[in-house]
Amino acid sequence: MGFKCGIVGLPNVGKSTLFNALTETQAAQAANYPFCTIEPNIGNVAVPDPRLDKLAAAAGSQKIIPTQLAFVDIAGLVRGASKGEGLGNQFLGNIREVDAIVHVLRCFEDDDIQHVENRVDPVADAETVETELLLSDLESLEKRVPAFQKKATGGDKEAKAAVSVLGQALELLRAGKPARLTEPRDVEEERILKQAQLLTTKPVLYVCNVEEANAAAGNAHSEAVFVRAKAEGAQAVIVSAAIESELVGMDTDERMMFLEEMGLHETGLARVIRAGYELLHLLTFFTVGPKEARAWTVHTGATAPEAAGEIHSDFQKGFIRAETIAYDDYVALGGEARAREAGKLRAEGKAYVVQDGDVMHFLHS
Repeated sequence: MGFKCGIVGLPNVGKSTLFNALTETQAAQAANYPFCTIEPNIGNVAVPDPRLDKLAAAAGSQKIIPTQLAFVDIAGLVRGASKGEGLGNQFLGNIREVDAIVHVLRCFEDDDIQHVENRVDPVADAETVETELLLSDLESLEKRVPAFQKKATGGDKEAKAAVSVLGQALELLRAGKPARLTEPRDVEEERILKQAQLLTTKPVLYVCNVEEANAAAGNAHSEAVFVRAKAEGAQAVIVSAAIESELVGMDTDERMMFLEEMGLHETGLARVIRAGYELLHLLTFFTVGPKEARAWTVHTGATAPEAAGEIHSDFQKGFIRAETIAYDDYVALGGEARAREAGKLRAEGKAYVVQDGDVMHFLHS
């Protein structure tokens, strides 16, 4: 399954440079002027997971297939986007199509790179983008909520639920707060809020783009971003787009040596993915055999039939049971056969909730 993250931010903060590095392509042209990116570029990235290698070694798998993550490089935003300024309408429309917002913030000083507002203030940049999203949602709900209120007075149950949850979202927006702080009372209200496709309900991951020297510990700019993220329940990571660009084309050993020299233990991609998984409440399960070891992604709380459905819809429809081995047991015992002999293979039914690292084999009609 994976998920789709929209990379957003003001012009010239390093969005396209980061996208190119993360996807190891030059699909997005990176240049020092606004609106270099007009059409959204999409890059599918293999999610690094060292557990796959160990599972493949234990099973003698011929092929390793990681799960995928999609990054969408979206055109830079400027003030007035909610009113169509710049590429505003296109920017807002593209955000509606993603699962989470990866907001790149400029946290570095460089006189050679123009800032669209002639200053380096990542918190102010974050507020600029958030304000445009708030204004867009506010305009949308101020048109829709009165219509639901009218239907609700006539006894329409769904309209009453919509007034309850969207009315709460509208009050938050009027107070300058994102709609993600809305608290639906039940499953029906959750469905209505999701269908509303509000931009400020999407989870946010702030990426602090720092210079190479501050890639390990960050700087005063990134510290301010982390304070903001904590206050609003968002996530934040420190990345140097410049370093990520240098890593492109290096083999594994070269990368590790380079990262160690910079005081880093992993790539920016790994940090972004881990934060993204936490943000979207995702987990990974595996299918392992002599032909291939493969990683799959589901939402936390997914049942065994839902996990089976990620492989093929027929597996979910005809689900009988799942033979499941915990990752640690599979690796420690050297594969499925020995795990079965040791009593570590479990037969799980339809109600089983998948755990991160489960190695699963599905039986279906």
